[in-house]
Amino acid sequence: MKDDIINRVANSKLATIDLEDFYPEGKRILFDIKDWLFEGFVLREKDFRKQVSEFDWSQHKNQYVALTCSTDAIVPGWAYMLLSLHLEPFTKKVIVGDLEQLETSTYQDIIQKLDISEYEGKPIIIKGCSNKPVPQNAYIMLSNKLKPVAKSIMYGEACSSVPLYKKK
Repeated sequence: MKDDIINRVANSKLATIDLEDFYPEGKRILFDIKDWLFEGFVLREKDFRKQVSEFDWSQHKNQYVALTCSTDAIVPGWAYMLLSLHLEPFTKKVIVGDLEQLETSTYQDIIQKLDISEYEGKPIIIKGCSNKPVPQNAYIMLSNKLKPVAKSIMYGEACSSVPLYKKK
């Protein structure tokens, strides 16, 4: 009589969460305003407002935009607010920062809305090694959200996971 091979992982209550599955599609843009400043450093309000009003914002339809200034210019807060108000009708999200901050902010929204009731009392593996730019902060936010309901939290793959938390 042959011994059947049994997949114990498939038969367990182990739940796997892959943050890559939640990655929202859409182009990511770093919008640098340095070229809109006089000599790259001085914001002249009248000139800035003119450029903002004449710019074709629709080219950023369905994109994720990180507003930045790559020079050491002092940019008043209202300038980013003005840009954001023009981008808002077209984009999926606008932040001030870099592309990693954009991804973190995007995942923060996703994780806050995530229904974790199905993970109540279960051992959970948060899958690592993604092919998409999932920020490290997303893993931290997810593990903290799951901790109150999880029996245990691990990181990696079912065959080689790292234990992180076990409910007492």
